[in-house]
Amino acid sequence: MAFGQPSGPPASRSQMAELVTLLEQAGHVDFRDARGPMGFTQRQANGKFTRDEADAFIAALQAAEVDGSDPASEVERPVRLSAEEQALRRISDEQLAAELQRRGWIVVEP
Repeated sequence: MAFGQPSGPPASRSQMAELVTLLEQAGHVDFRDARGPMGFTQRQANGKFTRDEADAFIAALQAAEVDGSDPASEVERPVRLSAEEQALRRISDEQLAAELQRRGWIVVEP
């Protein structure tokens, strides 16, 4: 998948219409206006959402409408891993333990 590309099917027209309505009710003019406060990515600020993203933002805006909370805090965002973190995740437990022991650490299996 290329950088910044969506990872799922695009949001439906009805989802987008509902999202626009909820954003306007929250006091935003458009997606770009809501980018900072809602935590939209550049792609999302251009009005391009996956179905799952649109559902998450719609749910967050509806929840914020009910309880007065910050809608941006309601949306779960994927964690971006650094290159080192990605490389570490590819290493087996045994290899990682052996390297830590080589560096003088004491390693105990959980």
